[in-house]
Amino acid sequence: MLATFLIGLREGLEAALVVGILVAYLKRLGRRDVLPRMWAGVGAAVLLALVIGAVLTFGAYALTFQGQEIIGGTLSLVAVGMVTWMIFWMRKAGRTMKATLQGGVDRALEAGTVWALVLVGFVSVAREGIETTLLLWSMVQSFGDAPSAVLGAALGLAVAVFAGWLLARGAVRLDLSRFFTWTGGFLVIIAAGVLAYAVSDLQEAGVIPGPFTAAAPVDGRGTVLVGAAGIPFGWSFDVTAVIRPDSALAVLLQATVGFMPRMSWIQVIAWVLYLAIVGTLFVRGLSRSAARTSSTSAASNSTPSESAPSNSTPATVSPTPGGAS
Repeated sequence: MLATFLIGLREGLEAALVVGILVAYLKRLGRRDVLPRMWAGVGAAVLLALVIGAVLTFGAYALTFQGQEIIGGTLSLVAVGMVTWMIFWMRKAGRTMKATLQGGVDRALEAGTVWALVLVGFVSVAREGIETTLLLWSMVQSFGDAPSAVLGAALGLAVAVFAGWLLARGAVRLDLSRFFTWTGGFLVIIAAGVLAYAVSDLQEAGVIPGPFTAAAPVDGRGTVLVGAAGIPFGWSFDVTAVIRPDSALAVLLQATVGFMPRMSWIQVIAWVLYLAIVGTLFVRGLSRSAARTSSTSAASNSTPSESAPSNSTPATVSPTPGGAS
């Protein structure tokens, strides 16, 4: 529940902020009459995410075991790709998101068609919806505890909607930059775990060589080798005698850091490489962002104000996903 709750909270708050920006801008323009069109687009995006989730959940029953594993592994890889792209995209485009969304609304209003504004609402929310659906579906498949995972995601989305409503009304202020930084780091770890599970699915399907295929190194009794003897297509480690795969500890570790009581060498290598590459890029991006903020602040402090009146009122900055409110 914890892992899916945080994912629902993170993704839901992104969508809530996007919708809040669109609604506030239309109200400022005095165009409340077109709000139903925008809400229709938002509703269509939510419906699309639910339909995709239903197809993935119930459509899998008509497939063979190998087909289910191939589909599951492939979609998990897609989810990892989308989450990775989103983490870096939010840091780069977050500060200009408000202007981008408002520009889309302006173009839609100029076009004067119903579908133009429906499309703005749909596209603005669909990405978060599809991304959340794929990631949650992959996690539910790996955890094997669908009710708890779905409940955690639902609670996260509910809290996100409520928080977005409070932010839009100005009832609460949140350091969004810090929030998205911490949750972005958490998503890097989650995505590494989903990647390891995707590799496991594809190995079980025989798409990638591993312990379930003829390429696995075995001993005289036909048992797949573990440890150094199992390189490269055997088991890296096997602690199932100490941590049962269906135990609460195993599920917690898999949900948070992607650890499984038994993992193949290729799973471990994929997990380590993802964390090493993506984690390093994420931390470097934070360092560059902090350096830019520091230099900008220093330049601002060193430049004397020309004509700012002493009793001027500071401007209120609307919260955006890319920076502090």
